[in-house]
Amino acid sequence: MKNYDLVIVGGGPAGLAAAVSARDNGIESILVIERDRELGGILNQCIHNGFGLHTFKEELTGPEYAARFAAQVYERNIEYKLNTMVMDITDDKVVTAMNREDGMFQIQAKAVILAMGCRERSRGALNIPGYRPAGIYSAGTAQRLVNMEGFMPGKKCVILGSGDIGLIMARRMTLEGAKVEVVAELMPYSGGLKRNIVQCLDDFGIPLKLSHTVIDIEGKERVEAITIAQVGPDRKPIPGTEIRYECDTLLLSCGLLPENELSRSAGVDLSPITSGPVVNDSLETNIDGIFACGNVLHVHDLVDYVSQEATTAGKNAANYIKNGKNAEAKEVQIFPEGGVRYTVPATIRPSEMDDTLTVRFRVADVYKNYAICTYFDNELINKRKRPVMAPGEMEQVILTKAKLAEFPDLDKITITLEEA
Repeated sequence: MKNYDLVIVGGGPAGLAAAVSARDNGIESILVIERDRELGGILNQCIHNGFGLHTFKEELTGPEYAARFAAQVYERNIEYKLNTMVMDITDDKVVTAMNREDGMFQIQAKAVILAMGCRERSRGALNIPGYRPAGIYSAGTAQRLVNMEGFMPGKKCVILGSGDIGLIMARRMTLEGAKVEVVAELMPYSGGLKRNIVQCLDDFGIPLKLSHTVIDIEGKERVEAITIAQVGPDRKPIPGTEIRYECDTLLLSCGLLPENELSRSAGVDLSPITSGPVVNDSLETNIDGIFACGNVLHVHDLVDYVSQEATTAGKNAANYIKNGKNAEAKEVQIFPEGGVRYTVPATIRPSEMDDTLTVRFRVADVYKNYAICTYFDNELINKRKRPVMAPGEMEQVILTKAKLAEFPDLDKITITLEEA
């Protein structure tokens, strides 16, 4: 069995940034394991621009952003294995993986960083009546077909769900000469970033119908038509509101789920809301020495935040390998309330944290003219007004070590929304 100080599962933007950060913090023996045939993860198929504004202060495409981090990995001679699937991780950090060259093999690690990313929710199609003809794709599959394989999924298309990938594919299909009839979204608000709605739908005159869903798919061999209808507050279709579109393709963009099968097998506690691991301020899970970062933790809207988070995880994993964990440190739990769905991290250790800590979260609905309030026990520490907040955009609160030091007996931190 081979021994490494640090094993990183996933060679996407999170895994690469974590590897670079761990090496820069003095860890020599690092292995990155990636199941695809190249580093960069999902970014390789995201050929549109808009990446890197925070990290590199310039606008890059997905493959360019990935290439910059991959180049940093090559410069530092960090070891990586491609086409390699991790089968299992145990709670004492034995990683079982397999590939064609080495067959099945095991690695004993001192620390593990989980950076598997997320996958598309395929559920969207399951509750739609009608046949199962060809021409129904998830938006990410369509994106890979168009951008990497050079195939066109169809000529006339309807999109269900207004997640970012669905919005971007509406634009991409239009640019490639297809006609996007409509984007239908079950919820009364869009699931994607505001800028994507403007740049991908409004600029191309593609209608977005909120509170609508697909109720029928016609066609036996290939999709021939799609019927959508308006839904009421109970999310059930309202009779008489049906609209029929003739089309040959249905794309589903019904949300992303963190890929946590491996985390579960290692015994990591998962949050019921994000489906990702519950972590402390070091991004460490409930199992000592297993860290998580990126979309495996919760779904981010910008890759720049993934890289920031991964850099933190890499640094903290390096610190754990060199110095172990301070088991005595007091933990304070963060409670999300009043419209805040969850927080990452879920607990913090004031004695161990960095000088500043970014707590990221999403809200449950669209809120206008509300303030994000942070309470230490029952004392209001910070109140920040926001003109509009939506579930599609990630919000954040910054906690400082200096402020926490003023509350040595702190029991809980509450982050909540209040009317401004």
